[in-house]
Amino acid sequence: MQRTATEPAKDKGELAMDKELVEKFIHLWAKYFNGSELPITFCYADQCHGFELVEPAPQNQCFIGALSRIRKGASLCFEEKSIGCGGGKRYLGFTKQVEPNFEHFLSCGLPGQFEGLRYKKSPELVREAEKQLPSFEAPARYLVSKRLDRLEESDSPQVIVFFAQPDVLAGLFFLANFDEADVNGVFAPFASGCASIVLYPYLENSSKNPRGVLGMFDISARPFVPGNILTLAFPTNKFIRIVENMEESFLIGPFWEKVKKRL
Repeated sequence: MQRTATEPAKDKGELAMDKELVEKFIHLWAKYFNGSELPITFCYADQCHGFELVEPAPQNQCFIGALSRIRKGASLCFEEKSIGCGGGKRYLGFTKQVEPNFEHFLSCGLPGQFEGLRYKKSPELVREAEKQLPSFEAPARYLVSKRLDRLEESDSPQVIVFFAQPDVLAGLFFLANFDEADVNGVFAPFASGCASIVLYPYLENSSKNPRGVLGMFDISARPFVPGNILTLAFPTNKFIRIVENMEESFLIGPFWEKVKKRL
């Protein structure tokens, strides 16, 4: 069954006006994760006030490359023209247009025309996979992003994304599953880098049991992140539960203490 994007209700997980929770997380993150890299946030918005609007991007330029500035503290605003990659425009909800011969591009290519990426064995498999892609349309003109410690009381992030190495991912993975009986509190869809950090976690906001999304396996996006980094993205309602659970979880136990020394 396909999920359809809906605007998350504020009582289902937005961090708007909740400065105390943000400050609590930053304190606990430093305490239990030894000052590891803070997450970045995403939110769809009708205005771009207080953010730098990203200029039109060259064709095929990967959206993931621009995120290094946000990870360093910049606050950026993207619109459709800011995204150079056709897939990025689509997976971020700015268009429903599918590139011509996409099923061949993602698989074996077309003889005499172009070489395929060979991410799927055949065009038929690509077409079948496409049927499972969630229906998604950006709910506002802009996609704005800033690091979590740069949030202001007027901000309402909808997705929280960690760029993390394996030990940090392990901690986040266990936190995501801490208050769940379901063994799939985190899932890893076959997806582009941008879909794994925006589209899928955004849709989880409207889920009865929101999950974390493990990502950045996209071979095309890998050159834009360090070799030891993957992502774990959360809808904001799931992130809030994680923050509230941190000090009664394994983080206060002896096994995490051993892991923490390596961070």
